[in-house]
Amino acid sequence: MPTSPFQVAIVGRPNVGKSALFNRLAGRRIAIVHNQPGVTRDRIAAPCQATETPCELVDTGGICAVNEDGFSNAVTFEARIAMDSSDLIVFVVDARAGINPIDEEVAQLLRKSNPNVILVMNKADSADHDNTSSDFARLGFGSGIPTSAEHGRGMDILTETIDEELSKLEAREQEETDLDDLKDGLKIAVVGKPNAGKSSLINAILKDDRTIVSEVAGTTRDAVDIPYVWANEKHNLIDTAGLRKRSSMEDSIEVFSAMRSERSIRRADICLLVVDLAAGVAAQDRKIARLIQKEKKPCLIIANKFDLFHPEGQKAARLEAAE
Repeated sequence: MPTSPFQVAIVGRPNVGKSALFNRLAGRRIAIVHNQPGVTRDRIAAPCQATETPCELVDTGGICAVNEDGFSNAVTFEARIAMDSSDLIVFVVDARAGINPIDEEVAQLLRKSNPNVILVMNKADSADHDNTSSDFARLGFGSGIPTSAEHGRGMDILTETIDEELSKLEAREQEETDLDDLKDGLKIAVVGKPNAGKSSLINAILKDDRTIVSEVAGTTRDAVDIPYVWANEKHNLIDTAGLRKRSSMEDSIEVFSAMRSERSIRRADICLLVVDLAAGVAAQDRKIARLIQKEKKPCLIIANKFDLFHPEGQKAARLEAAE
């Protein structure tokens, strides 16, 4: 359990029914509900009574509201603070009105500030409005949940979804706490020339697609630290950019990536040198091995892509190494 309740912010453009939804989830009338846009200006908070997981609801003013009294900038600022500080966002749109340009602006803000978003299509008073879900999907948060805060329609599905998302966050927090309690293990740098299969190896170890895998050489540009628990110890896998000849580097980004990879070797406790067995041991593999040797780091050589191994590839590699 978190030390304090999760915070769930309700955001959206003016007059989409945020306050009505807030009151419905809070179990009582707290926020003022009115058809006139821009009634809610300050953030209002209250405990959520509808969910099983304890959380605090935050009702925000309409983002990008156009008011003659000069409140719009302050309202949007307050809403953005709520978006940045909340654990979960309930993004409310108007199912009857369809997508508005301001909805798209809000969606863009959310993609930058918070990855945990539930899209709610409010004012869907009947099943006829449910068909608009495919239109709202282009906002980038799924097909959305049709609700009517005024009549209570769809609220059971919404509360279940909020509970599911908060449970995921709770489990993630527990994992982080468990990691903090574990003894620190080894820093393991996975190195090799581009496209040797370093990221694929890490994904296989983690049994997860944590790093981008592509047949295009140079997909990994940064040295990425990935926690890995084994034998009750917290190890650190370092996925590095592929190291190739300096003369072959195409831009400054690749040069800096190579420098970070070399630094990763220096700070590692052990190195895994991944060699493309299908292509054979190349001159660059030998240079990386010498770099590891120079830093006096223990090293395991991983002969990858054995399924693609062919003797002719070895012959070509020997010719390259001899040059």
